[in-house]
Amino acid sequence: MAENNTDVKKMPFERAIDELESIVKDLEGGKVPLEKSVELYERGEALKKRCEELLRQAEARVEKITLSADGKPTGSEPLDVD
Repeated sequence: MAENNTDVKKMPFERAIDELESIVKDLEGGKVPLEKSVELYERGEALKKRCEELLRQAEARVEKITLSADGKPTGSEPLDVD
């Protein structure tokens, strides 16, 4: 059963997604008492938001490489995320 007291706001993406997957597995198993299910669901929501935040940050850092007419890299510019 997933149980962790680590501050979600400080978790790296990989750890947050692993814990979220564990929570989903526990909840889908149906063997968690109601009160614990509610706690797990709330933590899962916080983990989901953290993962989304980290993905948005990573996306904002991605840059598109610009090429010259002959196909050689000339620099980079921010990625359009429209």
